[in-house]
Amino acid sequence: MKRMGTLRLLSDLSHFSAAARLRELLAGDPAVRVRCSPDGRHLLLLRLPGSPSPQLLVAARGPGTELERAWPAGHPSPLDAFFLPWPVRPALVLVWESGLTEVWGAGVGPGWRLLRSTELCPGGGARVVAVAAPRGRLVWCEERQDGAEGWLGPPAAFSYCVCVRTLEPSGEAGTNLGRTHILLHHCPSFGLLASRKDLFLVPTATTWPGVSHILLIWSPGKGKVMVVAPWLGLSHSKSLNPGRGDTWDFRTLLRGLPGLLSPMEPLTVHTWAPTPQGLLLLDFRGTVSLVQSHGGTRAVGTLQEAPVGLAGSAALGTFHGTLACVLGSTLELLDMGSGQLLERKVLSTDRVHLLAPPAPGMEDEEELETRGGLRLLSALGLFRIAWKASQGLEVPSAEDLVFEEACEYYQRRSLRGAQLTPEELRHSSTFRAPQALASILRGHVSPSALLTTLRAELRDYRALDQLKAHLVAGDDEEAGWTELAEHEVARLLRTELVGDQLAQLNTVFQALPTAAWGAILRVLQLQPDRNGRLRSHAPPDVWKKVLGGTLAGKEPPNGILPLFELLCQCLCRLEPRWLPPFVELAQQQGGPGWGAGGPGLPLYRRALAVLGEEGTRSEALELELLLGSGRPKAVLQAVGQLVQKEQWERALEAGLALGPSSPLLRSEIFKLLLAEFARHRQLDAHLPLLCRLCPPDLAPAELLLLLRTHLPDELEPPTPFPEPGTEPPLTVGLLRALLEQTGAQGRPSGPVLSLYEDILWDPGTPPPTPPRGPVTTLQASDHPGLEAWPPSRQGLCVTDTG
Repeated sequence: MKRMGTLRLLSDLSHFSAAARLRELLAGDPAVRVRCSPDGRHLLLLRLPGSPSPQLLVAARGPGTELERAWPAGHPSPLDAFFLPWPVRPALVLVWESGLTEVWGAGVGPGWRLLRSTELCPGGGARVVAVAAPRGRLVWCEERQDGAEGWLGPPAAFSYCVCVRTLEPSGEAGTNLGRTHILLHHCPSFGLLASRKDLFLVPTATTWPGVSHILLIWSPGKGKVMVVAPWLGLSHSKSLNPGRGDTWDFRTLLRGLPGLLSPMEPLTVHTWAPTPQGLLLLDFRGTVSLVQSHGGTRAVGTLQEAPVGLAGSAALGTFHGTLACVLGSTLELLDMGSGQLLERKVLSTDRVHLLAPPAPGMEDEEELETRGGLRLLSALGLFRIAWKASQGLEVPSAEDLVFEEACEYYQRRSLRGAQLTPEELRHSSTFRAPQALASILRGHVSPSALLTTLRAELRDYRALDQLKAHLVAGDDEEAGWTELAEHEVARLLRTELVGDQLAQLNTVFQALPTAAWGAILRVLQLQPDRNGRLRSHAPPDVWKKVLGGTLAGKEPPNGILPLFELLCQCLCRLEPRWLPPFVELAQQQGGPGWGAGGPGLPLYRRALAVLGEEGTRSEALELELLLGSGRPKAVLQAVGQLVQKEQWERALEAGLALGPSSPLLRSEIFKLLLAEFARHRQLDAHLPLLCRLCPPDLAPAELLLLLRTHLPDELEPPTPFPEPGTEPPLTVGLLRALLEQTGAQGRPSGPVLSLYEDILWDPGTPPPTPPRGPVTTLQASDHPGLEAWPPSRQGLCVTDTG
């Protein structure tokens, strides 16, 4: 059923003070700024500097006195004005371009009175270009002519800074302004927009083009600033808490984020609008996008008409998950979830202002009746837009919830094709314990164990449905969605996780991955230790449910992944570095038939399948998964990849990391790296590690035979020195270290076991030199076997007597 929007007249402005002047300003000046007080009882109208008088009008609904001020020609008028969310009395702040600030209050005496006047820029030489008044603070952007040189662009482009001062009521007729704290130094000109939770720093027409595609989101409650490039899809969070003295230099901030400085077109935005969900922006193509407080950007929808130039007026607002956009005299309502156009209305005026709803807890009795709606203000009156259908949801009774759950349970177990209904369960014998259930629900005494079980289940179901009702009714707070995801994940993990339950779990992980993973952390009780490994204190039954349901190499039906693959996919999106430790932990927890150690696929292969096809997956993650699997084929595959990438040290460390239970695998890795050692000299620097990897039972003869197998073929006779530019051959010095590793400690006392073993036991010092003297010349005829002189361990000394 399509929803129909209705416009209801709340007031024709006649019961506002200075009603005639109010209508005149709304009808005559299209650029007038309109603000509404937090309690909804006061309207503020401010003309831009240079407009004819009066420039300021504050009208009150019901009994009250208006505030009207005019500044003569040639005198500066306020740059901006804001209502302050003070619960005791209405108050407003006026800020001039020079930094002059006035705080006005009403309710202490008759009319409005000036409470305080101060200078935001007492040193002089500064100019305020933008100002905002978030809850309890006054934030402004001022230009300082300090001649700072910037590496991003001309010095004048970064001669601004953003400052903040606390602003609180004091006593009956006073106000306190805290010390000035600079949030950003050397930044470009920013416009300031405030919602109830966040402050948005947006580029303006005077912002330097090199950074005009960047905006900042400061969340005082979280103590951080988010740097966002919406068209690049990039964001980065930094700490920024004035209470701790945090401050940032804008150039230094961007120097650490080079990806945000990619060449990009400026943000060509027609209209900005802060909302509780984030910052709405309307571009000149008619597309409305939402920049959320965590930095994410998504398109909300496209209007039927696009704004024509900067002259056309536009206003954006949200209510009940609906986007309202007034463009000229056209009102369009779009669903924020799907972007679908719900309704389009043509108004009788083209000068309409959207007013924010009253702050929670500050509505009067009349406003409580219109809570949640969006208000439109024009010279014709104050209107409220709402849906004909009621947005409130009735929470089902506990009895209905139990019968609905029973319907789903019996539907799965029955073979009938007709759909079971709660009425059929109530009036037939399908539900086996109707009397006991009725007695429990009515508060009668019943068996304690059954009562405790059903009470816990009913409490969970009822809390979950109440939470859903609040969210559907328009409460889009991030905490609510997180709590909903945690409830859903915890509830589904208590089921059998087949069919619809597994499909629902996949849907929750796709929609709210961060909250769903947080619920898994609590269920599995995952905690990292000092070595970067994960530990779990969850019972085996939970891990059995996590590791079950392998796909065995098949495509997932309808894209529905088993729970283990779902968790691996979620980790790849949120925190890839935790995927290998999680798989290693799962391998330790797995039992026979759980998908780890059973007839199904090994867990590392199930995790690799989530990373994508071979050649497209992350090589770093693939290596970590292969090395951490403990499977011989997987480890050898990983070492082979490391050898191809010439990452010798890591390949050696992978072999050394294997425990005493893997001697054959260590031997295979040693032979693989020994072949590389024989072919080239890139492993020479890592020879100590290669010696440590050498198997203790390897004989010197076997080592030499292995080396001989992989030595490169020599096309020419060997020379004492290699040719320039060629790689040197394997030397006896390098070989000696490996041979020493393969021999026993000390020289053997028995017979020589190898033809080459005597090389190892060279005493290390040459024999003593014999005395020099004349040597009898030997004739070749007397010793016919001179050419085959046998080797001797004694040195020769030949003296030339000629």
